[in-house]
Parts: sequence; C-alpha cells; structure tokens
Amino acid sequence: MINGPSRASLAIPLGAFPPLRLVFARLSSRLACLAVLFILELLVVSLWLDTKALDGRGGLIGAVGDYGPHLLQSLVVFTTVFLAFGYSNAREALSTISNRLAGTPFVWGYLAAHGAGMIAFAFLSTVLFGGVQGLLGNLIASIWLGTGILGIVTALFFFLPPKTVRELLGNTGSAWIYAVPAAALTPALVIASKRLWKPATALTFEIVKSILNPFVPGFVADPATKIIGTQKFTVQIAPGCSGLEGMGLMLIFGVLWLWFFRRDFIFPRALLLIPFGVSLIFLLNAARIATLILIGDAGAQAVALGGFHSQAGWIAFNGVALGLACVAHRVQWLSSTRTPVERAERWVENPTAAYLVPALAILAAAMVSRAGSGGFEWMYPLRFVAAAGTLLLFRRQYMSLNWKCGWVAPVVGGIVFVLWISLDRIAGTGAVSGMAAELAASPAPVRITWLVIRVLAAVVTVPIAEELAFRGFLLRRLISADFESVSFQRWTLVAVFVSSVAFGLLHGDRWIAGSVAGILYAGAQKWRGRIGDAVVAHGVTNALISIAVLWGGNWSLW
Repeated sequence: MINGPSRASLAIPLGAFPPLRLVFARLSSRLACLAVLFILELLVVSLWLDTKALDGRGGLIGAVGDYGPHLLQSLVVFTTVFLAFGYSNAREALSTISNRLAGTPFVWGYLAAHGAGMIAFAFLSTVLFGGVQGLLGNLIASIWLGTGILGIVTALFFFLPPKTVRELLGNTGSAWIYAVPAAALTPALVIASKRLWKPATALTFEIVKSILNPFVPGFVADPATKIIGTQKFTVQIAPGCSGLEGMGLMLIFGVLWLWFFRRDFIFPRALLLIPFGVSLIFLLNAARIATLILIGDAGAQAVALGGFHSQAGWIAFNGVALGLACVAHRVQWLSSTRTPVERAERWVENPTAAYLVPALAILAAAMVSRAGSGGFEWMYPLRFVAAAGTLLLFRRQYMSLNWKCGWVAPVVGGIVFVLWISLDRIAGTGAVSGMAAELAASPAPVRITWLVIRVLAAVVTVPIAEELAFRGFLLRRLISADFESVSFQRWTLVAVFVSSVAFGLLHGDRWIAGSVAGILYAGAQKWRGRIGDAVVAHGVTNALISIAVLWGGNWSLW
C-alpha cells in the first residue's frame, strides 16, 4: 500500500517562503490583503453586472435584482461596523492572535477553492444575466449565490484559519449588537433618502431665492420647474443639486471622525458636531448655487458651468470637514485633551504634516483653480505657488532626508514614461484637448509664463510633494505607526501595493498606469534607501511627458 499525501501536506509552512513571513507576520497585514482582494473583486462584479438586467423576472432571480444591491450595502455596513466595534472589544487579544499567526501555515487548498468558486461564479453570472428564466433560472440563481458565499468563506479561511476566525469572533463581544441594526437600517435609509429629494430640492430653491434677493432685484424663479436665476442667466435645481449627497458625505465623515478620535472629545455633547456639519454643508450648497448664478450673470458663464459648478461643492465639503476637525479640538467645552496652545506648538513640529501638507496644498489649490476656470485652467500656477510655499515652510524637517540620487533613478523614470505612454494608447484614455488652441490664442508673455510654471510644477514641486506623501509617509506608515523609524529600504507587499494604488487613484482614468508607476518609484527608493531616488525618477517621468506634450503635441497627457 502506497501512502498518499495527507491533508496536512497542503499546508505549506511560511518558513519555506521568507518574503511571505515578512508580509503576513501580522494579523493586520492578513486582514489588509483580504480587504484588498474583496474590494478588487467587488469592483469587477459591480462594473460587470447590472441588476437592472434582472428587472421583470419572477422568483429568486427577481429577488436578486430587487434586493441584491441593498443586501450588498448591508453586508458592507455590517462588516465595517462589526470590525470597528469588534476591534475595541478584542484589542487585548489581538496581539496574542497576531503573534500566533506568524507561525501558522497557509492552507493553499482554500485559495484554490476560492479561485474555482470565482470561476464558477463568473460562468453562472453570464448565464443568469443572459436572460435565463423559469425553474432553471431559479436553480441557477441559487447555485450562483452559493458560489458567491463559497468564494467569500474560502478567501477568509485562506488568510485566517477557521480556528483563528472562531477565536476572533469569540473576543468581539457585543459588536454584532451594533452591526446588525446598522446593516438592517442601511437599505431603509437609502430608500428613505430617495423620498427626500423632492422636499430637499424645494428647500434649496427657497434658500437660493433668499440669497439672491438682496443682489438681484428682478430675478427669475419658477417653483414648478425649479428654474431660478437672472434675466441673463438661469439654472434648474435638479434633485442631484439639492445638497443631499453633501449631507450624506458629511454625516459619514462626522461619524467616522468622532469614532476615530472618540478619546479626544466629551460625549454626548460632541455629537452636536454632526448635525451642525450636516446643516452647514446644506446651506453652503445653496450658497454655491446662488454664487454660480451671480458668476453667470456677470458674464463668466463658462466659469459658472465649468470649473465652479464641478469644484465648488468639493471645496465646501473639504472646508467644512477640515474646519470642524481643526476648530472642534480647540473648543474646550467639547475637547477632553490638551489645550489649543499645546496643539499649535505640536503642529509646527508634526512630522506627519511635513510629509502630507504639500500634497494636500496642491489638491486644495487644484480645486480652487478649477473652480475659477472655464474651459482652460489659467489659474494652474496657483498649484505651484501652494506647493512651493508649503515646502519652504517645512524645509527644516526635510534636511534630515537623503535627497541624493543614483543612475537607477532616471532609468526608472524613463521606464515609467514608456509604460505610461504605452498604457495610455492601449486604454485610449487620452481625450481631445483644447489646451493648445487656448494657449495659441493667448498673448505670448502669458503663454510662455504659464508653460514655464506648468513644467516647473510637473518636474519639481509635484514629484517632491507626491513622493513625500506616498513613498515617504504612506508606504512607511502602513508598516509602522512610528513611520519615521521605518527605513526607506524597508518593504512589505501590502504597504507597497496600497500606497501605489492610492497614488494611482490620484491620477483618475490613468489609475492603472499610476499604480504601476508608484510601485516602480517605490523600487527606486528601496534601491539605496533614499527618497531622492524616488523624487528624481518621478521628475524624469514628468519631464519626458512635458517634452511629449510640447514637442510631440500630445496635449491630452496634461
């Protein structure tokens, strides 16, 4: 009798793969990888499958179409709330579990089962959403749901063994008491919010009227169609402009922010910040519409309907969110921590601020410059000024960093440029740009000044600010809370992947090329452990892109 491999042989010890030991030694790293896997798969499913295709069908298929999105929302909310409250209850046991996982083998059979389940799920999705109906359709729908659940469970058990999952659940205490109601209320709130569109639109309309009244004596206002404006310029307040989206974002921000900083505030009085922020963002939305009308009436209709319309809402949200975050800590009636003077003194020497503020300044300046622009962003130099100013402000903190570079940096920059151009052509993300025509029609001094500042920003300030934020801070912060103690040569796959994807998302439609670029810039930094290599590589890429724009005429790259 020949003894075959036992089941235990499928479990490959981590020691056989030293890099994996470094990556998965901690519970947080495993959970992060599991979350990334689920998010990517969820994005693919969301973009591929449209439940509207199931409308009008009966039985289980119709139920999937009608309630599937709501169930998915509830699942996401349940998981988020359960993990948040569960972490608070199981904090003491987590370190023990995490240490034990360092020597726990991976059972690769679970990963194989996950892959098989996802393949079956994809095949059944093609059949189910292809038009099958009746008894066969309901049978396929039930198997389809089963494969989806199988995929979730097997992925979970690959990263966290069943015994570890049971131990974690046993230490979460009453977290499910909060998670279940939150998950159950989510679909009800989503449905109820749709009924609020009409009254919210009507209230916004009346507030805009009140704001315009002192400035425009004979303004146009039709409550039936929600058209409002002046004799020269009118707009229609659609449900999407009612302010509910901003209120929802502010509600989410307020709840999460108070949860993360719950030790810094006095409850329940700190909860008053949520209705205050939600009400303020709603009023600012009405002020945004009124301002848009006044800008259009003044003759700048392109600015009103272009940059201002798309950016003013985000500027208001960021302003309110950051304002509340800064001011609330200074109100001693709400804050339970140190005095405002102590906070101000700590901010000046805050290492996190030195790494993040320049990139945040560029983003803030970008929103302002776009809001004040029509078809062409003439205020782009504001980004350069904002970045240069913040970099000078924190220049002393940067003196301890190694800004030297070697030959690898420009090579990596050139490789990223080639990949960027290639992926751009394959994906077809380059849109027709009217930038060249706008510049050609402008006076020569204005055109030359704008181009010089645009190139300087691309080659100097943007690479420094973004590398400080993504490679200098985020990559190392994902490795340790004390990120300054982390060497620039230290890597984990989770840190590199998450920081690179975050960097890629900053580039919009080119997020794939941006993510690949982030990985390569991280590699340049790791080569000698110098942030200067990453900055130079980034600067070389942007310089080559600038050359392709100015000499090659590829204006869509900008």
